[in-house]
Amino acid sequence: QNNPVKRLSVVESMVEELNRNMEEMCKAEQLHRDGKLPKRICHCDTKVNNMMFDADGNILCVIDLDTVMPSYVFSDYGDFLRTGANFTAEDDPNLANVGFNMDIFKAFTKGYLTSAGAFLTPIEREHLPFAAKLFPFMQCVRFLTDYINGDVYYKIKYPEHNLDRAKNQLALFNSVCLHEEEMKNFIAENSK
Repeated sequence: QNNPVKRLSVVESMVEELNRNMEEMCKAEQLHRDGKLPKRICHCDTKVNNMMFDADGNILCVIDLDTVMPSYVFSDYGDFLRTGANFTAEDDPNLANVGFNMDIFKAFTKGYLTSAGAFLTPIEREHLPFAAKLFPFMQCVRFLTDYINGDVYYKIKYPEHNLDRAKNQLALFNSVCLHEEEMKNFIAENSK
């Protein structure tokens, strides 16, 4: 509504696309309000660069714990895939490089189900593909909002940096959507 630096006209088609998907992307909140989705203690910034490794590649510890709070398992699962399963960096302006890496998805999900499968509810397990879509969508909204507001939150390296980030994350969201059935089938096969 405010459009403080008059950039909205540049991104109207992106805003329209986000608005078309908004209701579905609010599904976790609705499931929680309906008493079907629990909140758990989550890291809420799960990415490889928040893990420390030894020289042999073994995980030593998780860092950046100031983000730990009650959330949905979707947060830790989905955000890791957002950063780990994109073929490129989140600010790569070349959208031809963006895509959802199903090999990373399968390896991560298999490990995730091996450990977290002991406590995941059927609703959580069923909605893991949703989580993989949710986090690029959310990050697109965050980058786009910052771009529209004049780049006041995220540090930028050049004037269109947040816009490039937003386009990248929207492209990743769309790529994840193309793999939704394959993800569901993989999770079903590995949940037995």
